[in-house]
Amino acid sequence: MSLKIALAQTNFLVGNIAANVENIISAAIYARDELHAELIVFPELSVIGYPAEDLLLRADFIAAANNAIYQLADVVTDIAVVVGFPELDGDKLYNSAVVLNNGVILAKYRKQALPNYGVFDEQRYFTGGDAPCVFEFNGSFIGLTICEDVWREGIIEASRQAGAEILLTLNASPFNSGKIHQRERVVCEQIKAAGIPLVYVNQIGGQDELIFDGASFVVDAQGEIVFRAAEFKEQISVVEFDGNQPIKAEFAPLYNEIACEYQALVLGIKDYVRKNGFQGAILGLSGGIDSALVLALAADALGADKVEAVLMPSRYTQDMSNEDAVLQAQTLGVKYHIIPIEPAVAAFTGMLADVFAGTSKDTTEENIQARCRGVILMAMSNKQGKLLLTTGNKSEMSVGYATLYGDMAGGFAPIKDVPKLLVYQLAHYRNSLSPVIPERVITRAPSAELAPDQKDEDSLPPYEMLDPILERYVELDQSAEDIIAAGFRREDVVRAISLVDRNEYKRRQSPPGIKITSRAFGRDRRYPITSGYRGVDQLDLPKC
Repeated sequence: MSLKIALAQTNFLVGNIAANVENIISAAIYARDELHAELIVFPELSVIGYPAEDLLLRADFIAAANNAIYQLADVVTDIAVVVGFPELDGDKLYNSAVVLNNGVILAKYRKQALPNYGVFDEQRYFTGGDAPCVFEFNGSFIGLTICEDVWREGIIEASRQAGAEILLTLNASPFNSGKIHQRERVVCEQIKAAGIPLVYVNQIGGQDELIFDGASFVVDAQGEIVFRAAEFKEQISVVEFDGNQPIKAEFAPLYNEIACEYQALVLGIKDYVRKNGFQGAILGLSGGIDSALVLALAADALGADKVEAVLMPSRYTQDMSNEDAVLQAQTLGVKYHIIPIEPAVAAFTGMLADVFAGTSKDTTEENIQARCRGVILMAMSNKQGKLLLTTGNKSEMSVGYATLYGDMAGGFAPIKDVPKLLVYQLAHYRNSLSPVIPERVITRAPSAELAPDQKDEDSLPPYEMLDPILERYVELDQSAEDIIAAGFRREDVVRAISLVDRNEYKRRQSPPGIKITSRAFGRDRRYPITSGYRGVDQLDLPKC
């Protein structure tokens, strides 16, 4: 007895039910006619895309999604289709999977484990199911689960006890660095304990700040991976089962950690631009490492012909910054413009001269320069219909080393979740493929170039010290005392944490950016702007 199961690692657009249904139909026909599959499995909530957020609160949206299931049942024949959809039953909404075969609903399953941590808010929308689902198909008894179910103890075992000989799981598991290894380890351990094979189908694509990396896989009853689809690519593949056991097939290798992060960023830019209908992307190119990395990412994501760079030198911009920026733009084949900002800065400072009379120069004048650049870039973005990419990294966003309505102005922040030290690693990785970032950009000391001989370390601890402190405080929720006890200097910890705490208002006004770490700012880390808590307050408390 054999069975061919297709894994549809597909890229859906949240909310576009009609397009998603067409995608499902096309993939099912291809799997049936070209791969000779008998059953095809799609990702979690594939009819509406994931995550649909508060679209799930709209009655018209839910009605359209439920109607789409009957359309699929009527259209797709001679292959069983397993799709995810938001099932409305009375006044309750379920995150469900349905099995369609020749116009008949063979089975329906309601997700039991609803995640409500990190980027997930499923308990806001859904009611959890309370039972396993096993259906018979071509002589095999097949169980269904959805995403978080396979991370929770007992749900896989309950499916086995209900008679499942093969398990299918529909997933929309978002990417962060190292997630694929964690995902495979958890699933393999659970499957080894249960002793039944599993087909894991994961979504692919960018959705706002989230990336779905694909890497769908099949595990045999011994807990060994026998097939894996590619990361970061749409792919429809088929795995054959013989006697309810999967036959080992060729599978894609995994990227190393830095390459994986780079591919995630490329996919995030590509899908944000494509899905939101922009004509391309534009960014300010300073000759510094951050904008150099963003330019390389954008060119790789969209093609050089869809990207424009703008050099906006001031009196403080060094010649090497301009030279390196021009060199990179020419190397990548990207169109570039040089627009000096001195006339705009002079106009603003002249207009404010009477108001500022009797005061000393400070960061106000520096911020005027950054805001002049923001106005120029936003004007070009508006005129050309291209998305303005900001170039700030996670280290800067953490401590507020950025200017509101200046370098923070834009529509999308690709490296918002990329710490400064990782920026350098990604730049080295990109140059290992082909040298597109000038070496001097990587080796020179970072500077905002808003004042004479300015360097980042004039205002911040060295990034070699700052980034590990930020990781511990922002991503791991360690206290100031814990971080100091780990060997970091007290003054560096106090300074860094104080900056993080008082700059939440800036981060709340920043554009969305791609999540690649275990905890990104935004929906992943939600702190109040107005708060009496400070992360260093505990240092002043007496010890008990």
